[in-house]
Amino acid sequence: MNTRTESSSREQDYPSWAAAESGDTAADPRAVRFAADFPVRPIPMEGTVDTRPICSTPGSGFEELWKQIEPETRTRGNDVHLPISAAYAERLCDAYPSADRELVLVTIILHDTGWAHVDESRIISEGFGGDWRKATIRFGHEREGCLVARRVLPGLGYSEDFIERVCEIIDGHDTRPVAYSLEDALVRDADRQWRFDRAGIALSASWFDMDMATYTDRLQREIIPELITEAAVAMAEEDLRRQRELLRTEVIR
Repeated sequence: MNTRTESSSREQDYPSWAAAESGDTAADPRAVRFAADFPVRPIPMEGTVDTRPICSTPGSGFEELWKQIEPETRTRGNDVHLPISAAYAERLCDAYPSADRELVLVTIILHDTGWAHVDESRIISEGFGGDWRKATIRFGHEREGCLVARRVLPGLGYSEDFIERVCEIIDGHDTRPVAYSLEDALVRDADRQWRFDRAGIALSASWFDMDMATYTDRLQREIIPELITEAAVAMAEEDLRRQRELLRTEVIR
């Protein structure tokens, strides 16, 4: 049996994930300034990055914030996605110490809380099907995530200016193709990074209705090129190598 031929045939059943359209965002002064400040892509590391399995360095801190958003973690696998993404964000902050660590970590914890405030019946059908980057519900979850941030952060002592910086990153983290700052880039990379952990692969493949071989091939071909930082690429490539070996995707395809 020619498994690779069958896999290639099966892959044709899944249209390529369309990239987010830039619209006017690439010309936004924030995007232009960020591109000028970091002209080399992926952005070279300032330090080093830990590429061991993410379970070896779980995230820490921000207990009060986690308690505040506990209800929002009960939707769309957020109780898996958000802690794993936050753990990756800590590693990215270690690799880029010039970034505002607090901003990155608060934002990654909050970035997908908006999924809890949209029509749950539409999350999988629209948010993970077809041309999912343009789905109305994706824009909706970003807006709702900003509302969550504005609701919970003042009581935790965060300033209005800090909260607006958090919301600037949340608003567009899925639907805007360009980053506006290094912190924005680290949040975007951490949000994608979790897909390379085995828990992320299992959940995400089920959302997109893909088998493991097809999904991991997609990660290699379409998600790694989207990563903005060198540290994220290094972690993703090592994670993907491990998961492919574990899941035996070279033969189960």
